[in-house]
Amino acid sequence: MDKAAGSRLQVKNKAPAQTQITAEQIIREAKERELEVIPPPPQQKISDAVELAEYQQRKRKEFEDNIRKARSQHSYYLKYAAWEEKQGEILRARSIFERALDQFSSRDIKIWLAYIEMEKKHKQVNSARNLFDRATRILPFANQLWYKYVEFEQLLGEHAYCRRVFEKWMEYSPGEQGWQTYINFEERRNEIERARKIYIQFLKSDPSPENWIKFARFETRHSKPDNARQVYELALTFFGSQYHHEQLYIAFAKFEEHHNEYDRAKSIYEYAISYLPKAVQLHKEYLEFKKRNAKSQDDIEDSIASNRKHYYEMKLSEDPTDYELWFDYARLAEEHFSDEDVESIYERAIKNEPQDREDKDCWRRYIHLWIYYATFEELRISKEKAFEVFKRILEIIPHKVFTFSKIWLFAAKLLIRMGKVDKARELLDTSLEVCPTRKLFNEYIELEIQLRNFKNCRRLYKNLIKLAPKDGSTWIGYAEFESILCEVEQVRKIYKLALGQDELDDRADVWKAYIDFEKEQGDYNIVVGLYKELLESTNHVKVWISYAQYCAEVGEHGEARAVFSKANEKLVGEDPLARVVLLESWQEFEQSLGDKGMDISKKMPKLVKKRKRNDDDDDYEEYHEYVFPKSDHESSGLLSRAKRFMQQKRNEEG
Repeated sequence: MDKAAGSRLQVKNKAPAQTQITAEQIIREAKERELEVIPPPPQQKISDAVELAEYQQRKRKEFEDNIRKARSQHSYYLKYAAWEEKQGEILRARSIFERALDQFSSRDIKIWLAYIEMEKKHKQVNSARNLFDRATRILPFANQLWYKYVEFEQLLGEHAYCRRVFEKWMEYSPGEQGWQTYINFEERRNEIERARKIYIQFLKSDPSPENWIKFARFETRHSKPDNARQVYELALTFFGSQYHHEQLYIAFAKFEEHHNEYDRAKSIYEYAISYLPKAVQLHKEYLEFKKRNAKSQDDIEDSIASNRKHYYEMKLSEDPTDYELWFDYARLAEEHFSDEDVESIYERAIKNEPQDREDKDCWRRYIHLWIYYATFEELRISKEKAFEVFKRILEIIPHKVFTFSKIWLFAAKLLIRMGKVDKARELLDTSLEVCPTRKLFNEYIELEIQLRNFKNCRRLYKNLIKLAPKDGSTWIGYAEFESILCEVEQVRKIYKLALGQDELDDRADVWKAYIDFEKEQGDYNIVVGLYKELLESTNHVKVWISYAQYCAEVGEHGEARAVFSKANEKLVGEDPLARVVLLESWQEFEQSLGDKGMDISKKMPKLVKKRKRNDDDDDYEEYHEYVFPKSDHESSGLLSRAKRFMQQKRNEEG
């Protein structure tokens, strides 16, 4: 029999079930069932006292069970007490509140407030007052209880009792809001003397500047100005010479200004600024004060300038290398201060030399300070002092690391304005020895052109070419200079020398300048020769179009058409877009001839949509391609075959 039972218990099929159930699925289904809406229980109608007693017994059991399960949740006690109150069982509700207070060691304010609120609702004044006394004795630093207590007594009209509550509350130093509530209470009762005494007690508890200001404003409202002034003076005496408070001085000065004591207010501001030179708000208020009481527009501007000066001095003391601030400060000084003050500010500014000699951006701002300084000296003092400024900065600049061409040029131009042209040339020659930059050369040349010293210009151009023989713009500038002097042969010589350089930057620009120059001379054969020479080294479509357009401009329409045709042949096999540009230009040329023009529409390509397979996948992508007439393909093939034949013949002869 045991063997039969054992055989029945064995699992015959140990394969996994088709539908697998996981723990996550079980939990998810359980959560989903929780979201199902549970229908509310049916409403019960109580018809007699027996049913009411049963209902109350059942509810009390539910509340007691909840409290027993979660003793740390005071909300169950509050709901229980509220329910008993609703049932009219005030004694039971009190009992529940007392149990709650015992459970939480009488430290939960919410329980006290709910308990007191129930007594107030049922007009149990003495009970509520007793509860307030108990609560404030156990929790003397819970200001919320004290606020409720004094509010309760004020609603009852028991002002004497309310005052006793306040006095008891103040023993625990409730803070500014508590003291202010007491003061406001006495003010509403018009008990000014009592309020004044409370302020004095308040200041003994918390003698902050803000509280002194409030006391002074209280005296301003309820007594003579002398009393308020006395409060401010007592405050300043209390803090002494070691502690100076910005807001206290501002309030005192505004008080004096409000009572038309402008001299007193000004003295207070000046005294405060002497001790608080970095107080931003103090300076701002002083500026506004001077604006309000200024006798003229000049006084207002001087006040603003004085305030800005203080601001700049304060900021620059924190960061003396803030050159932007030095610029603003110097501009302010130039408008409002004496020349000696301006020079002093500039001298202080230029002493702050950048520490990093590699930071050219920082040095650039620093150098501009010197330039502003020199400009000021030239316009307001003398040109000699301005040149001394330039000499000083030229000695400071680390020329081996970098230089500033602008300084050399400004100094040279200043010498010219002083009538010392030879000195200016010497200075610029020195600059080229120290830092031979292209900018210095070009500016020097421009200066000599203005002075009509063309011989020196040629010398400078030659030196510049030696310095940078690959720079195409230098060759072009030299040629244009000679062109201005009508030295045609010299210009041609310069362009030929430039194009003869093995390595030349902007070679295309040099060719264009050379061709444009010859166009101005009007020699057709020379221009055509230059175009042909250029086309031997390049096959660029712009060169062909320029060549053809030039022929058309001089009236050689047949030659222009021949150039377009030859270009079209040369561009076969090149970039299709280049041929399209050429043909469009050719078509515009033919259309400009009117009836004499030739129709080349058959040469224009068609834009055909094609498809090709992507390398990464088996998809196809569409693209557009220009397809030119078949004759072009044939001529291209014939041309290639002819080239191969000529190459083969040369090989056989060789």
